[in-house]
Amino acid sequence: MEPNPVQQVSNEIDARVGATDVGMLTLRTANKTLQVASQRPDPEDLYNGLWYEGEVCCLFADSNVGKSIYAVQMADEIARLRNVLYVDCELSDKQFQLRYTDRETGMLHEFPESLIRAEINPSKMDMKNFEEQIITDIETAAQKAATDTIIIDNLTYLCNSSEKGDQAGIFMMKLMNLKMKYNWSLLVIAHTPKRNMTNPITQNDLAGSKKLYNFFDSVFAIGKSAADPKLRYVKQVKVRAGEYRYDADNVIVYEIEHETDNVRFAFKGFAKESEHLKEQTEEERISLNQQAHELRKEGKSIREIAAQLGMSKSTVDRMLKSVPPVPPQKDGTSGTNGTKDKSNVKPKEDETLF
Repeated sequence: MEPNPVQQVSNEIDARVGATDVGMLTLRTANKTLQVASQRPDPEDLYNGLWYEGEVCCLFADSNVGKSIYAVQMADEIARLRNVLYVDCELSDKQFQLRYTDRETGMLHEFPESLIRAEINPSKMDMKNFEEQIITDIETAAQKAATDTIIIDNLTYLCNSSEKGDQAGIFMMKLMNLKMKYNWSLLVIAHTPKRNMTNPITQNDLAGSKKLYNFFDSVFAIGKSAADPKLRYVKQVKVRAGEYRYDADNVIVYEIEHETDNVRFAFKGFAKESEHLKEQTEEERISLNQQAHELRKEGKSIREIAAQLGMSKSTVDRMLKSVPPVPPQKDGTSGTNGTKDKSNVKPKEDETLF
């Protein structure tokens, strides 16, 4: 239902009553905050509890797992109810057309007319101010498309410094500004480095600075199943508006299917994430244990070791409390590995584990 413009103006006036501005801050009592917020409708679920209205959400996955296919599938379904702007920095128009064309008949997939696709025009790029320009152009394009729902594919292309904390933070603040200025819903597609498939997906798998993760309202990821290369699973990593429906004990399982003029994630059910992880070999376990102890000798904290090895802090803590494995010498007998003794290096004081 379209919002009543008269009621919107009335609500905005009411919201200012009892509010005090202090620079960029707006102050009001907690009770007044509840009263003002209650006058606005609750955010709608945009897609299966993974993304809600008014959120800046992140979908991340490794290369060639199908994150763009899943994002377009989301856009396709959401656009049947509202206008959607899909900013595609991954595929050319020809690549997009080939993906959604029946190779035998030449039939093109029919998307809703309310799904608007945008791609970068190289001849109009301003390399000196690229990030500033792309934010401005996305803002203008969304206004022309009369949409408040935007999907950006992908973050690495738009923010060349996404792995640098300060630059990533500034870029995300600009996206957050669009959200707050227009109450827009934004989904940002991001990348994860090559990950160890024996480990569950965590926030540490999101490429770039942890500042990126902190800015997102919600985060979910796509993992590739070690049990069957055709299967994928979706797991929630961060939730604010809704609830954790798809955690490690209840991931969504899909199979990527080609249906004549379409390629999509076909729902197969729910499962535990552990059922789709690679079973760790004894050699891999010993290797990780050795790496953990070596990093500890170098002065790394438990948090840093966990992030580097893609493990939980509690797992690293248990490893470090165990007797470090002694790697075999070249002749097959046990002994030292010949590396410099770093036992005198004082480790960093660790954070609270839980």
